[in-house]
Amino acid sequence: MAGRDDLLGEARIALERIKAGKYAQSMMLVGLRGVGKTVLLNKIREMATEIGYSVVMVEATESRNLPELVLPPLRQVLFKLDAMVDVSEKVKRGLRVLCSFVSRFTVKVKDIEFGLNIDPERGTADSGDLETDLPELLIAIGDAAKDRNTALAIIIDEMQYLSEKEISALVMSIHLISQRQLPVVLIGAGLPPLIGLAGSSKSYAERLFRYYDIGPLSEPEAIKALQIPVLAQGVRFTDEALRELVRITCGYPYFLQEWGYSVWNAAMGSPITIEDVKNATALVTKKLDEGFFRVRFDRLTQKEKEYMRAMADLGEGPHRSGDVANRLGVKVQSVAPVRSGLIKKGMIYSPAHGDTAFTVPLFNEFMLRTMPDATYS
Repeated sequence: MAGRDDLLGEARIALERIKAGKYAQSMMLVGLRGVGKTVLLNKIREMATEIGYSVVMVEATESRNLPELVLPPLRQVLFKLDAMVDVSEKVKRGLRVLCSFVSRFTVKVKDIEFGLNIDPERGTADSGDLETDLPELLIAIGDAAKDRNTALAIIIDEMQYLSEKEISALVMSIHLISQRQLPVVLIGAGLPPLIGLAGSSKSYAERLFRYYDIGPLSEPEAIKALQIPVLAQGVRFTDEALRELVRITCGYPYFLQEWGYSVWNAAMGSPITIEDVKNATALVTKKLDEGFFRVRFDRLTQKEKEYMRAMADLGEGPHRSGDVANRLGVKVQSVAPVRSGLIKKGMIYSPAHGDTAFTVPLFNEFMLRTMPDATYS
């Protein structure tokens, strides 16, 4: 959580305002892998629960559509609202609308088809058009939550895997919900392409969301993240060791965590020195290569690996698409499908038109280690 206090403070204010029936923007956390987006989402989930929200938290994937992700937890939310002491017609209606929605979208949970033994609300959320039906469903659930004096937080990780139509449906839902001042908030996180996906789906998306660029920690923040846990154990780092750790990790929280863990285990006593850092680095690099990097590398086709290797030849990036093609010895047009496939897999993104960059920090170094003598077919 080092360096994220302002963001978390603003998240709490937004959650409090929305639960109180006042307007606040929903939130989008955008950044590369390893910057701590998921950790922040979990912290915001805890915060929302403490404030009194019903929370739906899901992770988007390439293989599951949006209804599959959100319908089972939304059903649980409505059943919990329905189980309260007094009967609520708005909660009952929410369940009927949910049933209508389910009737138009095939939803499976662990390969078992999802259904409800409830009469549907005919004519609502049953058109089969996600951009029409999802807003009607979430408005009905928002009405139910308001009637029960609670609120709903929908938290979606890896949002870049949603289709443009699915993101458009979510954006339209939040637009209509905010007009009605219903207690529903959407908090999403994803890789940098998420901003473009949201903006291209609906022109008013930028007004509905507060976008947070979640990047590496500054040197003082990174040092704080390393130093505070060891000081609590009566141990300290030397200044030289801290500077080296910040340099190696580039301030990325995930790498700070991995190096900090391994250096702690390698050190024989206090203070932890730069020699301890050097001794641990080979172990950390091997661990990352076999896990964090390898799991992504193994998803690539040979052509995609070659494209990534050519990018690594050029350095950390970003790089012009033409420069990558030149390195491969081909025309830009011929590798455009490969580049598009890598973007869809979340391996690279385009920070500006014609530019290409890695979504995984330090991945260029991994590619050079893994394919040291690359030849391009």
